[in-house]
Amino acid sequence: MDYNIFPLAIAIISLGVAAWLAVSILKKETGSEKMKTVAEAIKIGANAFLKRQYWAIAFIAILVALGLFFAYWASGNIGFGFKTSLAFIVGAASSAMAGLIGMLISVRSNVRVAAASQRGLNDSLVIALRGGAVSGITIVSLSLLGIAGLFEIYTLLGYEAVKIPFLIVGYGFGASLVALFAQLGGGIYTKAADVGADLVGKIEAGIPEDDLRNPAVVADLVGDNVGDCVGRGADLFESTAAENIGAMILGVALYPTFGVKGILFPLVIRSFGLLASIVGVLIVRVNPVKNKDSHQAKSEENPMKALNRGFWVTSILSAAAFYFGTKIFFNNLWFFAAGVVGLLTSIAFVYFTQYYTEARFRPVKSIARASKTGHATNIIQGFSIGLESTGITVVTIGIALIAAYKFGDLSGITGGGLYGTAMATMGMLATAAYILAMDTFGPICDNAGGIVEMSGASQEIRANTDKLDSAGNTTKALTKGYAIGSAALAAFLLFSAFLEEAHLKIVDLAKVEVFVAAMVGAMLIFLFSSLAIRAVGKAAYYTINEARRQFKEKPGIIAGTENPDYSKVIDITTRGALKQMIAPGLLAVIVPVLVGVFLKAEAAAGLLMVGTIAGILLATVMNNSGGAWDNAKKWIEAGNFGGKGSEVHKAAITGDTVGDPFKDTAGPSLHVLVKLLGTLSLALATLFL
Repeated sequence: MDYNIFPLAIAIISLGVAAWLAVSILKKETGSEKMKTVAEAIKIGANAFLKRQYWAIAFIAILVALGLFFAYWASGNIGFGFKTSLAFIVGAASSAMAGLIGMLISVRSNVRVAAASQRGLNDSLVIALRGGAVSGITIVSLSLLGIAGLFEIYTLLGYEAVKIPFLIVGYGFGASLVALFAQLGGGIYTKAADVGADLVGKIEAGIPEDDLRNPAVVADLVGDNVGDCVGRGADLFESTAAENIGAMILGVALYPTFGVKGILFPLVIRSFGLLASIVGVLIVRVNPVKNKDSHQAKSEENPMKALNRGFWVTSILSAAAFYFGTKIFFNNLWFFAAGVVGLLTSIAFVYFTQYYTEARFRPVKSIARASKTGHATNIIQGFSIGLESTGITVVTIGIALIAAYKFGDLSGITGGGLYGTAMATMGMLATAAYILAMDTFGPICDNAGGIVEMSGASQEIRANTDKLDSAGNTTKALTKGYAIGSAALAAFLLFSAFLEEAHLKIVDLAKVEVFVAAMVGAMLIFLFSSLAIRAVGKAAYYTINEARRQFKEKPGIIAGTENPDYSKVIDITTRGALKQMIAPGLLAVIVPVLVGVFLKAEAAAGLLMVGTIAGILLATVMNNSGGAWDNAKKWIEAGNFGGKGSEVHKAAITGDTVGDPFKDTAGPSLHVLVKLLGTLSLALATLFL
């Protein structure tokens, strides 16, 4: 039986579902002329940024592909070099296409959500989530289609099933490289625009956040799309691609017992997760809340409850798929138990992140309280919260890996322990399409709120988009937590696959070259983060100066008699962001290559191991401290501790500004970097021997 036909078929069907959702969204009303004008400005700005960014990424990807080919050619393995380079190009192109499709729909969904908010909360929620689902479903489908398609091609060319996973490792590397630059460029842009809009608008000019008089306001709304939609989409695209390939390599060890089933199971179970996510998206509705004293509907429930309901449906269906899948493929429920560990880990990360970043819990309230004594105490408390959050993160990841390994070991199958960790990673990423839908839901709602406010809509309509925006802020934070957990499990999977391909049993840190490489791995994480954070400051410099220039030269802007030049700010911020993404991006590729070439495979493994650990910890600190700073500011703006304009609020704005590049640039980029280290090492393992 050709088990590979199933994932190929599901990927194609799912792309059809994504197309159906996109068409149904595009048929919705687009609201007033003023709404359309604002939305069109956002769309034009996002398209302009993405066009420039993708040209830059394409140039870098072609250089890397040629480098791969000539490196293997020089080592006398031209055939393997050609196949790896080809897989790299396919992976890079698939990742770029997935991000592009998601963004194209998100910048068209925002105005339709704004228009639907005039009809009620449910209509606008459904459009926003389904707009996000186009991105989520497309990303996972293209990842599945690319790997299953390459597997089918190599099978038809006569290659043995046990050799094919090693031939397609370049696919994961290509996806990782594009993801890194997409996340970096988008993250730098969005935070440069956000910081510029906040500092010049809120603090210097004293005008509201979404005020058309702010020259940087449209650039800020563009940033929501290119940072959160494209960046996070590319991040989880490469997570699913890397996990599939790593699990298939570990499945080679099961070949003597199960044949090709062990290799193809990751693709089959990913297909079921995709179907479960589609069901989860389609059932989401906001239910009316009944008044206890009567049978009349009083109001509509919190949108987060509806979104969480869809997530639980997706998780339960994924667990059922794991049960039947492991029963049919392996007739061994220990592997099912390992998969459930991954599912539970994903749920745990969602709730841990919620605890550390939502205003109703201790961490955020403690930062708001610290703001009462000034800017410095806000920063101290926020950073300490980020550091604190590493404890529960490491404990959860540790328990998940040990439990999954033990369950796999109890299967009694040779190689079952490591395959158990692969099962846990599959379990964690089973809900990836739904999580991505929730993530893209955030910027769509944020944009919709801005469009409603700038178009002068009524307070009642704004109340609906405010509810969605609040839920969107939560979903964006939850996705970052989920991405960290999936990065940790996927990175261990890639590390194990690299040891397998490099024929290493242990990594001896007592060897001087391995110890030095391990230190370099940790250093790379911190130096990369430094460059990414500094890049936001440098790009924001251009944004701020241009906004200040316009306020100075056009005094009628503040008076409302002149319009700002939004396109000029977008163009300057775009050029600044793309210029600043080059240094950290190249650093992430060049350092591990140099270590592998000069210090060889075991040293590369040391860099991979310690770099992964340092990256996960630092990403946790940045994501959670940044999210907590943001929501502490929002909690104060809701009327607590003096509300907007108070000294407490000003201190909270400082914390939020510091946290912006933490949570939206450096932190998410580190998710990608730790997996890039693994996919790069896998693709070049033969050269490191």
